[in-house]
Amino acid sequence: MILGTILGAILGEPASSAAQPQQGASRVTIDEIFRRVAQRRPEALALVDAPNRKTFTDGAPRRLTFAQADRMVSAIAGRLRKMELPTDTIVGIQLPNIVENILAILGVIRAGMIAAPLPLLWRRADAVAALTRVGAKALMTCGHVGSFDHCQLAMHVAADVFSIRYVCGFGADLPDGVVSFDDLFTTEKLDPVPALDRERASNPAAHLAAITFDVGEAGIVPVARSHLQLLAGGLGVLLESRLVQDATLLSTLAPSSFAGICLTLLPWLLSGGKLLLHHPFDPTVLVGQWRGDDRCGALVVAGAVAFRLAEAGVFSRTAPACVLAPWRSPERLGSSPDWRERDTVLVDVSIFGEIGAVAARRGPVGRPAPIPFGGIVAPRCSPGAVVVAEVTATAHGTVALRGPMVPQHDFPPGAERGDQPHLAIGRAGLIDTGYSCRLDPGARTLVVTGAPPGIVNVGGYRFPLHLLQERLGRLDPPATFAPLPDPLLGQRLIGNAVDRSAVRAALNAAGVNPILAAAFDDRSEGDAQPRMFSAAGR
Repeated sequence: MILGTILGAILGEPASSAAQPQQGASRVTIDEIFRRVAQRRPEALALVDAPNRKTFTDGAPRRLTFAQADRMVSAIAGRLRKMELPTDTIVGIQLPNIVENILAILGVIRAGMIAAPLPLLWRRADAVAALTRVGAKALMTCGHVGSFDHCQLAMHVAADVFSIRYVCGFGADLPDGVVSFDDLFTTEKLDPVPALDRERASNPAAHLAAITFDVGEAGIVPVARSHLQLLAGGLGVLLESRLVQDATLLSTLAPSSFAGICLTLLPWLLSGGKLLLHHPFDPTVLVGQWRGDDRCGALVVAGAVAFRLAEAGVFSRTAPACVLAPWRSPERLGSSPDWRERDTVLVDVSIFGEIGAVAARRGPVGRPAPIPFGGIVAPRCSPGAVVVAEVTATAHGTVALRGPMVPQHDFPPGAERGDQPHLAIGRAGLIDTGYSCRLDPGARTLVVTGAPPGIVNVGGYRFPLHLLQERLGRLDPPATFAPLPDPLLGQRLIGNAVDRSAVRAALNAAGVNPILAAAFDDRSEGDAQPRMFSAAGR
């Protein structure tokens, strides 16, 4: 598949303004792109698990060709439709960064439904709040991740969310009441998938494909995007990185957020190459993956971690040609060191929550590039570049986004008329990200200088500090959280209490993110939060 053909199919002709969607955008969906690649390269390797998969979740590492992956996607879609879930059903997905996660998202989309991936460390409280807001009718998960039983979590969530009719799972020995999807890898007969063109008279690419979840001062905010909006985000990353056709991509970032979808799922699909998945973060395993038989052309790893790897000398031989570095705390990008790895290009990706992702390739000097006013084109400074977003500054000195990758409507429909947290979409489609910025009017650029007030960001997991304190006060009134800077995670939480173990147990019992409970670990145990989850973050 030629990338130029895909570009024209997805975004139409290059646009002079990002304020409105490009004219001539076609009916190409994420599923159609996957089908085209599978038809072109059926026997090529498509998806590869980390070699240490068995140490943290059920099942041996999987290696699937495009033909095998395409068959499994159809199997998942057919099973969902056999369960009598209608078109546009919202399906929650909570899985680690394994092959099944990619297949589940694509299977849900092929079924004509809407994928709602959940961050892996979300527990009962957050999952119930998010899935209740969007009215999910099914939840897909796995047996265990480490010592934690995700199937039991999913059953508890389903009991609390009235709309959920099914809990589906991958893995062995699933509990009663969970619909196993593991048999789909070996079954000979697939359930049919109805043609969606009979159910969707309008452009299928303009229909919702996925819902991710942001966190603002008032709580969890659903963010819904169409196929075209997701593809615009993925194209921005792909074109700026200059990934070649059939490239091999190694990613530490699960597709549980807009950033994860844009940096993992979509560059793989749009390049038509091979996707190597990494979880949990282990530097030795990671280096072995890119130096092994499946040598990668691009590595996806958090910006701060990329510099740690460079300092350790791991790029000194057989380095990937490109590192895609998401910055979940984009205000830290401007003060990052120069990139000195001559054989590896660094592409910084500033992540503005679930609103947008702006990619910028570093030049020969190795300094991060400022963000330009106006249209964000990819690749930058290239003839025929396409507009994927527009950046401006608000009167309050914060970054605002709009354009092809940016959501255009609240979700659920009518949310703006209620009292639940929702996207504040301003005039002409601008969304204020809340990130403060410093302007350079002469150069027509801006630099992000501060995070949204009141939000704590721990490795991509965002928490409204005042809600944390309120919840903690109900459990132990004298106890407090204190956010501190962290070189890898952006921030970390330290808890203060008379009886730390009692507060930790109470937080775990309340079904909150384990990052919060870990804030009350015995400090003699060392650095609890970075040990607990991947250095790549959410």
